[in-house]
Amino acid sequence: MNKGDFIKAVAEKANCTQKDAGIVFDAMVDTIVSVLKSGDKIVVPGFGSYELVKKAATTKVNPMTKEKVKVAACKQPKFKFGKSFKAIFNA
Repeated sequence: MNKGDFIKAVAEKANCTQKDAGIVFDAMVDTIVSVLKSGDKIVVPGFGSYELVKKAATTKVNPMTKEKVKVAACKQPKFKFGKSFKAIFNA
C-alpha cells in the first residue's frame, strides 16, 4: 500500500474526501517531525511511541573492499508499537 492508497482507505473509513484525508495525513507527519525535532517524545496509548534516538559514531567495514569506513554520529527517528497493538495480531 502506498501513500495514495492509504489516504484513499482512510477517507473511506472516515467518510471524508481524499483531499481532507491527505491534508490530515500531511499535518500529522509535519507535527511528528516538529515534535521530534524539538526533543520531545510522542506516546499514543494503545498504538505506540515515536522518539528521536542518538546513534554514536562507529566504524564499519565495506564488504566489497574490506576497507574500514567511519560513520558519523547522527539522530534517528524511532517508532515502537505498543503491547496492546501488537497483541491484536497474535490473538
